[in-house]
Amino acid sequence: MATTSALGGSVRRREDPALIQGLGQYVDDIAPVGTTHVAFARSPYAHAVINSIDTSAAVAADGVVAVYIHDDVAHLGDLLAQVVVAKGRPLLAHGKVNHVGEAVAMVVAESAVEAKDAADLIDVDYEQMKAVIDLKESASDASLVHDDLESNVIVAWEAGPFGDEEGIAATKQTIADAKARDDTITVSIEAVNQRLIPVAIEPRSVLAEWKEGYQRFRVHSSSQIPHALMGAIKTTFGLDSNQVHVTAPEVGGGFGVKLNVYSDEILACFAAQQLRRPVKWTETRREAPGSSTHGRGWVGTATVTGTKDGEILGYELDAIADMGAYEQNLSAAIPFLGLFIGSGQYKFPTHWKATCVFTHTMTTDAYRGAGRPEAAYYLERVIDAFAREIGVDPVDVRKKNFIDKFDEAVVSPIGFAIDTGDYATNLDKLVEVSNYEGLKAERDAARAEGRHVGIGVATYCEVCGFAPTALSELGFSWSTYGLPAGFYGTSLVRVNPDTSVTVITGTGPSGQGHETTWAQLVSDRLGLPVENIRVIHGDTEESPMGIGTFGSRSLAVDGTATFDAAERVAVKAKDIAAHLLEASAEDIELSAEGASVVGSPDSSIEWSEIAAAAYLPHRLGESEIEGGLESHVIYDPPNATWPFGAHLAMVEVDADTGDVKILRYITVDDCGNQINPMIVAGQVHGGVAQGIGQALFEEAVYDEDGNMLTGSLLDYPIPTAGDVPFYELDSTVTPTNINSIGAKGIGEAGTIGTAQTIVNAVVDALSPMGVKHIDMPLRPKRVWAAMQEARG
Repeated sequence: MATTSALGGSVRRREDPALIQGLGQYVDDIAPVGTTHVAFARSPYAHAVINSIDTSAAVAADGVVAVYIHDDVAHLGDLLAQVVVAKGRPLLAHGKVNHVGEAVAMVVAESAVEAKDAADLIDVDYEQMKAVIDLKESASDASLVHDDLESNVIVAWEAGPFGDEEGIAATKQTIADAKARDDTITVSIEAVNQRLIPVAIEPRSVLAEWKEGYQRFRVHSSSQIPHALMGAIKTTFGLDSNQVHVTAPEVGGGFGVKLNVYSDEILACFAAQQLRRPVKWTETRREAPGSSTHGRGWVGTATVTGTKDGEILGYELDAIADMGAYEQNLSAAIPFLGLFIGSGQYKFPTHWKATCVFTHTMTTDAYRGAGRPEAAYYLERVIDAFAREIGVDPVDVRKKNFIDKFDEAVVSPIGFAIDTGDYATNLDKLVEVSNYEGLKAERDAARAEGRHVGIGVATYCEVCGFAPTALSELGFSWSTYGLPAGFYGTSLVRVNPDTSVTVITGTGPSGQGHETTWAQLVSDRLGLPVENIRVIHGDTEESPMGIGTFGSRSLAVDGTATFDAAERVAVKAKDIAAHLLEASAEDIELSAEGASVVGSPDSSIEWSEIAAAAYLPHRLGESEIEGGLESHVIYDPPNATWPFGAHLAMVEVDADTGDVKILRYITVDDCGNQINPMIVAGQVHGGVAQGIGQALFEEAVYDEDGNMLTGSLLDYPIPTAGDVPFYELDSTVTPTNINSIGAKGIGEAGTIGTAQTIVNAVVDALSPMGVKHIDMPLRPKRVWAAMQEARG
């Protein structure tokens, strides 16, 4: 039931009416007069030399305005990215192609159909070469992906703790000593965390215009980071930031794939400047696997050493992470984000290593969770295997090794300060709300009937709300884009003369509900109704310099900036009211009607009078109060935030087909204070669905020559409503001490906690047969094969 309370109430999403009526505006809906359309000629090979490119037929085709190849744009340099260690992406392929789908030429035509037809006429003479696809082969450097580099290895992230070589050596020795003891058991799992293709409901799209008379770009893009895109454009073309205006209108899902600056965005700007006409490119679903970044793609061995009573004495991860052929915005930094939570909720010594390598495949980058689902998967799978090996309930093993409850920051075994946590209470609540003992009895009764039923439990600790700006020293800023701006939050709150409220924020939603939640934050401080508050976002000309929406950071960082700005406006409104009422500001309280003196309800003033005085400052007399009623806050948190949670799945495996049916899925997440529980639930729903997708269905598959075998939704199944269960959601509340609203973040939690929970449940269901591990995705054929192998 929706309520109208400002904070903690399930206020209905204010974004939805336009969207559900089909009245929202996306980039592809925008069509200025004279708009031209782009199509790309893309490589059919994963690795090949380009001997020649013949564009003559395309140039002569109907409707074609221009055709461009690398030589036409070489002066612009490579695509800019936030973190590039070894090899950035060329705007168009030069000399060689390094993955299927790499853009070789760009066609601009009067219509999208004419552009596509002309792109098909471009004749490229390729000389196919050996492709490096396998991660272990790449890490061995047996064949190089890029001839001008000495190794395929980009960087190896190692911790135990991070940045402390002596500490890492000591941790490795501690774990080796534990393995040498007579009373310990060591359990290892080699597992794949498969590559995924993000499937946002809206494909990427960009529309670029060059205003010759004003010497400025006007760009619309379905981007999670419009300010970064603005910076990349201005730096590439040698402009000032006020010569580039980027807007991200409605963004139909991002999930990290739109947390990037892409070649097509820069190339559309180039063509618009050259042709003096608007230029639009909208990705097709078929070309997306070769034009937009992927996620995940790890192989690794996780090892736990512990005693027979469940005390874990050491955890090790040795993983290889696939970066694809080129680095883009955050590619090599994604495994680093996994390193942050490498030891999860636990106190045992941890040695963690992920080696980032090139392959002849599409670039990987952020995908919902971004490194953290991978790290949590390996940790929680091997803890489950360890618990099974020693015959101790997996819940008890986890609780035995948790960090104790803490209200002030503690340093994890990986070496990072975690804000607050109460992990045992969170898992206890999952045990309680799921009736865990009852579920185990149900499982055992089903097994007695010959059914394959299992229960999986997993916990997670997440880092999000990325901050402070000091992270810029590690490369986490937009400096590469010519904007030395760190990971802060920013927001402006203004009470207008008519008492409506405008909020202009530096972060923009792609389904998260900012327009509702930010309005609730402001309403709580000012007392004005949510309906009177409008939230503006995603516009580099209107909004403050913003960092963007990713890493579950929006509420914890930009939301806090909004809350704090609203508080400053409230203080000023009280000062004005106190002046007009001849009272003390400390005695003033605000409400939807205006301001009144506490204890004297007849001594009051309406909001319209407060606003009038603010914008007619002569009414403030000789007071020291300045005119206007607004505040702009830049908030730089002292640390990231660290949500956590526990998930449980109950599944049944069909004995004849291997099909997995999820019978129950229960979550107890802790994201600190919840501003809008309905939006929190929605974020968990979506995250769990994507986690189920990875666990059971999704996998980006390349053959040995680098051909994408799952490039359409016919071959790349994603979960439907019929594939997911009714979610049972609960929560604990452990507020962060990092920000003034006590909120941590929830956007990625569902995805981070789910995949291992499902796999743990399936392995539990098949454990009586001797099955110990099955790699994702757990499609029926793979599960059936594991059952047949177990049966001998």
